[in-house]
Amino acid sequence: MTRKILKNKPILEAIFELRWKLQEYVSRIKTDPHYKLIIGRLYDKLKDEYPFHEQLSAAALPDEIAGYLVQHRFRKDKGKWPLVQIGPGIITVNDTKGYAWEDFKGRIAQTVNTLFEVYPESKNSLEVNRLLLRYIDGITFNFQKNNLFDFLEKQMKTKINLYQHLFEDTGVEKLPLALDLKFSFASKEPKGAINLRFVRGKIKESDALIWETIVESIPEDTPKDQNRITRWVEKAHSLADDWFFKLIEGELLRRFE
Repeated sequence: MTRKILKNKPILEAIFELRWKLQEYVSRIKTDPHYKLIIGRLYDKLKDEYPFHEQLSAAALPDEIAGYLVQHRFRKDKGKWPLVQIGPGIITVNDTKGYAWEDFKGRIAQTVNTLFEVYPESKNSLEVNRLLLRYIDGITFNFQKNNLFDFLEKQMKTKINLYQHLFEDTGVEKLPLALDLKFSFASKEPKGAINLRFVRGKIKESDALIWETIVESIPEDTPKDQNRITRWVEKAHSLADDWFFKLIEGELLRRFE
């Protein structure tokens, strides 16, 4: 299944993340000896597509505590999306409202292939140990006027039933001031896990219900080469899309069309 083109799509961000194994040295410090070399090489290959470079605050951190933190960002233009981020042991591709699957898939393939191309002796030294495809969707929601649990049950087929006697004779209001519900399930295609999360958050300045659909690999089953990584991404997208449309099927889908 492919995510339909929705006129009022709720997507806030789409993220692909690839991690590779860092080398462990004395005092259990984990670093990538090739990292500083590949930053420049990667930018040279991607600058036609992502010419605007940003150095993030994490770039000032010492190597021994910088593992898996993004430090550099390559954008289409200042403040523009999509973008690519890199740090020691991690590279990501991110997009937002302009997201379209075929375009995003192509950007992922380009970024992965470029990483393997610029990484020294990649077949022997680049050990991929985690893949993740994450969708963050959200809608504005008035938590004071609307019952969140009724909305989740009626609009998103997700029933959460707190024991109602908890609120009796206690002076505790039923309105949740915060919300963070996360579920994780093993998946076969692709092999790994799918996570679903509901949180109370913000869209610009408005209260919002945010939900995340995350498909991730597990280290021992993470694909190691470009072709298998591409196939994993396609399977992860199919699974995430399936869950997305099943959750919003009905009135909520019509609201987004």
